[in-house]
Amino acid sequence: MSEVPLVEVQALSKTFDKRGVRVEALADVSLAIRPSEFVAVLGPSGCGKSTLLNVLAGFEAASGGRALFRGKPIGDPSPERAVVFQEPALFPWLSVIDNVIFGPKIQGKPASDYLPRAEKILAQVGLDKFSRQYPSELSGGMRQRVGIARVLVMDPQVLLMDEPFGALDAQTRALMQELLLDVWEKYRQTVLFITHDVEEALLLADTVHVMTARPGRIKKTIAVDLPRPRPPDVTTSPVFNRLKREILDLIREEAIRAAAELQG
Repeated sequence: MSEVPLVEVQALSKTFDKRGVRVEALADVSLAIRPSEFVAVLGPSGCGKSTLLNVLAGFEAASGGRALFRGKPIGDPSPERAVVFQEPALFPWLSVIDNVIFGPKIQGKPASDYLPRAEKILAQVGLDKFSRQYPSELSGGMRQRVGIARVLVMDPQVLLMDEPFGALDAQTRALMQELLLDVWEKYRQTVLFITHDVEEALLLADTVHVMTARPGRIKKTIAVDLPRPRPPDVTTSPVFNRLKREILDLIREEAIRAAAELQG
């Protein structure tokens, strides 16, 4: 992989004014994401993980520092930086295929440009037999697959994923993790994946950034030295469990520190 970052964050800070109270969500966050790299961000609840993603998506403006895409400041949202949310927010009145092709269709692209790709992606996520169904007829995991397919059909350069499997039951979540690994192996899109699940981060990512309690900073960056492709039983390997213990200790330190500050 190239060493030139596709996404870069330089001394980023973000503050909010909530009912006249200044809330510092992020402070001096710096990280770089290379093309085709899968990066996970972990940290205690409320540490600013989703705020960081929103800045990279163009939904929020940084208060200080810089967020860059291909070396240029990130401004408005762009289809080059596509977002997958915890809830896929599908249009209930559209079929699966019509939800997936909605983006390129409203951009005025000819159907010959996007329809074959949409059908191929639906097959790859196991929904080719459900293309005429409606969201209300699908399970939660199937709806999330539609959300991922809808993003992939736009051929974005970066996938920004905000706890996309957080609302799923454990079995469905495990299946979706396997699916995402399979899709990533095929398309090799750059991914920033927000999660609070340590095992999920280690199963999926090349690099894990562990954040501090609020205001969020990068406490430690960990390279995940596990071979790809990764079978589900990689979670039982000694390397996996060593990394898991290290990350859990880091997060526990932050949780204790945050609790002590509240009491003090």
